Amino acid sequence: MRTATRGRLRSAAALALLPLLALTACGSGGTDGTATVGAQAPAAPAGDPIAGVRKVDAVAALLPADVREAGTLRVGSSIGFPPGAYYPNGTDKAPAGQDIDLADAVAKVLGVKLERQDASFETILPALGSGKYDVGTGNFGVTTERLKTIDFVTYINDGQGFAVKKGNTTLGDRVTDLTRLCGLTIGTGAGTTFEATLTARKGVCAEAGKKPYEVKVYSENAATLTALQQGRVDVVMSTINGLRYQAAQPAAQTVFLGEYHRLDVGFAFKKGSPLTTAFQAAVDQLIKDGTYARILKKWGTTASAIDTSKINPPEHR
Repeated sequence: MRTATRGRLRSAAALALLPLLALTACGSGGTDGTATVGAQAPAAPAGDPIAGVRKVDAVAALLPADVREAGTLRVGSSIGFPPGAYYPNGTDKAPAGQDIDLADAVAKVLGVKLERQDASFETILPALGSGKYDVGTGNFGVTTERLKTIDFVTYINDGQGFAVKKGNTTLGDRVTDLTRLCGLTIGTGAGTTFEATLTARKGVCAEAGKKPYEVKVYSENAATLTALQQGRVDVVMSTINGLRYQAAQPAAQTVFLGEYHRLDVGFAFKKGSPLTTAFQAAVDQLIKDGTYARILKKWGTTASAIDTSKINPPEHR
């Protein structure tokens, strides 16, 4: 866990690298944790799609009585990269992004305030179990393993993808089979579904009679992308929406290699949390009244929309 101030400084350092790294996925500084001088993270898109959202009494009534009385929820929030959650222009002001807008809209429907605390991605889920946070956000994919200890309320469908440095044609334009990565070095984030997938499937190369791939794990994903630009890894594995977003930027220095595995993404809670029913109803309310569509349109993620929120759906296979 990092403090809000320290977390914002690290996120600002990370996002200062984004133009250099073509708005790379999540993370903070370069190989030495410093930012590129003069570079800035992008400004947030114009418009406030949640300005008109109001409390819905029937939905708010689904909250436990003590939460309604307190009027606040503690949120462990992983702030990293657009379009999910980041600090526009690398500032220490309020974060922006799809996850921020969705969480704030849900809070409005429920009539509560969010006490958002910056936290590193890999610390949030364990902290839910200890009671440090009521809810976690950070593009958390719903997996069979996570469902053993975490409850989820889904709000989008994202998943796993790959990207390479622009000009690298080794893998063609798509990676749909991990055997394509045999003999290469893959960079990814600590505590993510990407690390879990790569670790669990590492034997596929031996089964195919090929040299195994190597996995390098970074606690800050901008360091992952720095490694890609410097040739210390051949390919990165991260979120579909994040990699697609950065590759679409005018100054992009990475190429998105397509979707590998889709995953539902949701708000995370400790197992057995009494908050899930209220959050599910709030997300469904936002879908019904059009707010949800406006948020996704703002952040360019309409293709990842869901029709209805679910509590603990099985992992996509």
